[in-house]
Order: sequence, then C-alpha cells, then structure tokens
Amino acid sequence: MLSQVTEPQARRVAVLTHMGRPAAVDAANRLIEGLTAAGITSALPAEDLRSIDPKLSVTELAYPLTGDEGIELMLVLGGDGTILRGAEWVFTHDIPLLGVNLGHVGFLAEAESSEIDSIVEHVVARSYRVEERFTIEVTLRECRTEEIVWSSYAINEVSIEKAARERMLEVLVEVDARPLSRWACDGVLVATPTGSTAYAFSAGGPIIWPGVDALLVVPLSAHALFARPLVLGPESQVVIEVIQASQTHGVVWCDGRRSAELRPGMEIQVRQGAHRLRLARLSTAPFTDRLVNKFGLRVEGWRGAAEAWRSGAGG
Repeated sequence: MLSQVTEPQARRVAVLTHMGRPAAVDAANRLIEGLTAAGITSALPAEDLRSIDPKLSVTELAYPLTGDEGIELMLVLGGDGTILRGAEWVFTHDIPLLGVNLGHVGFLAEAESSEIDSIVEHVVARSYRVEERFTIEVTLRECRTEEIVWSSYAINEVSIEKAARERMLEVLVEVDARPLSRWACDGVLVATPTGSTAYAFSAGGPIIWPGVDALLVVPLSAHALFARPLVLGPESQVVIEVIQASQTHGVVWCDGRRSAELRPGMEIQVRQGAHRLRLARLSTAPFTDRLVNKFGLRVEGWRGAAEAWRSGAGG
C-alpha cells in the first residue's frame, strides 16, 4: 500500500507598517521581497496592500490580513505607536510580535530597519525567542449602580486625565479595596513594567524590568502631601474614583489609543490582564544593555568622564 505524501503547510507572517512614512513602506517592500524569496507568504491589512509599491507586484506575494489563518508571527515596522497598533491585533490571537524600529527610542522594537536582511534570516530559521509581557485589564463603572460603562486593556498604561486644563481632577485612590489617598491632580497613571519606560517614565516613575510582574501607580502633578509613585504586586487591584466634588470631568485612555469619558461618580478598576503580550526577541542581551543603548547612557558617569579627561590632559 502506497503511503500518501502530505505537502508541507505554507508559512505565513503578518506585516504591518506606518503607511504614511516612505521609509516604512520601503522597509516593508524589502521585507516582503526577502520573505517571498524564502517561500514565506506575507499578510497585510487590505488598505496597506493598496499602498505598497506596485512595481514589486506585491499583490502576487501577499494577501489581505483578516483572521489569524495560520500566521506564525507579526512583523511591525514603525515606532512604538505602530507597534501598539499591531499589538491590538496579536493580543487575542496568541501570536508573537516582532517590532522593527523606525521611530526614536522604540523600546518595544527589537531590531532596526537597517537590519532587514538579518530579520528575514531569523524569521526563516525561526531563531527567535518569545518573551511574555504583563498586561492590565481596565473597567469603567458607575459607582452608585455599579453598572459597567466601558472596558478595555492596556499594554503600556491606563491614564486618567483631567478634561479641563484650568481645573484639577479630584480622585480617591484605593488599593486592594482599601482607601490610600485623595488627590487633586492632573491625572493618574497605572502602568505595566513595559509601560514604565513610556508615559510613566516621563512622569517621574521608576523603570521596572520587564521580567517583573507588577502594577505601577504614578500621580500626575498631585496637590497632596503624599503623592509618590507606587509599585504594587501583580495580584493587586487599583480603583480610582472621580469624586462628586470634582469640578471637572476626565478622560481615561488605554495606551493613548482607546478612550472613554470619565465623569464625577465614576470609577476605574485596574488589575492584571488575562492575556499576555508575546514579543519576539532576536537578541539575548539583558535589559540592562537595552536600557543603556536606548537612552544613550554614559556608563562611566560624569565622575568617570572627568577622570578620563584629567588623565588625557595630564598625559
């Protein structure tokens, strides 16, 4: 009896880029050509397919991205904003995401656009590891009726911000069902370790290594005696209530991409998310090296630099 020979399943990856930037489109073209040459099919959002350089006959190399359809990896070319857009798609599909930096600092990115050939080689050989990141779940409800008004998730942070520039937002912050403090403030951030190098970092919060599961609470310009950043355990729950005495309403943002109005008498509950963001990593370098490179830190510090200058001047 002859055994049947099954054809190997075609490999597919999703490609997402910032279509408004010529450099991003050019990088996507080169990436798709390299993947196609290796026998890997690319899937792009339908609106992106129309913007890819027609000289490459990409319509023959790629197809519209709809469902997960056996996709093994998503490649995102752009800054952290574009990568967060891609994260929205992979978040519930359990597919890893590999970011290619076309922005500035690009903490979520793993490689630079100048490394397209190397990226293709890693994808073809599947020589990348997957790192799982802590996420948060957000629920907005009416305090009086406990009716859920809106829910979402965040990969970087959820930010509660005042809507009127001339007035402060009055909030009561609770941790694990116990009141912590009342703040008159510009807002409050609750961030993940991934988001600790984003908005929370600019607001004076600490950097948390991505391997740590934690919630970071950072008040924004709070008029209070106690208004320090807080690092909480992964099982903690944070509730931020806009009290009735507040003279303005607010806005809640998740990753700066999804928002809802926050009125007095409403509260936001933030806790650990059920899903994890899966990031593909090409490098085995520790986060310390990543931090030094992204921020251009002078490892020797100003003392070491001064010593080196004196030594050179003396020589």
